Amino acid sequence: QVQLVESGGDLVQPGGSLRLSCVASGFTVRDDHVSWYRQTSGKDREWVATIYSTNIGTNYAESVKGRFIGSRDSAKNTVYLQMNSLRPEDTAVYYCYVPAYGHWGQGTQVTVSS
Repeated sequence: QVQLVESGGDLVQPGGSLRLSCVASGFTVRDDHVSWYRQTSGKDREWVATIYSTNIGTNYAESVKGRFIGSRDSAKNTVYLQMNSLRPEDTAVYYCYVPAYGHWGQGTQVTVSS
């Protein structure tokens, strides 16, 4: 059974940092791409980043490029999203998603506010 569990969301001031975690089960993050999306109330879910399998690399939305870093720990079967230089417009619920199984996590709230 595929499962994704996000954590790490919090309230942070503008310019601050957070690291989100997505613990996977039922598949291996080494072998399947995992993406991060975010959603604010009343808006469509927005793609943020994809951590590709087998060290192909990571791709980012223009809005987060240079500030967010995706990574993978195969031993822990976990993907991460390091978010730096956070802005109020980064406020959203962040989800991880595995396209190969069409499965979403439950989301974690990130709020950037002074």
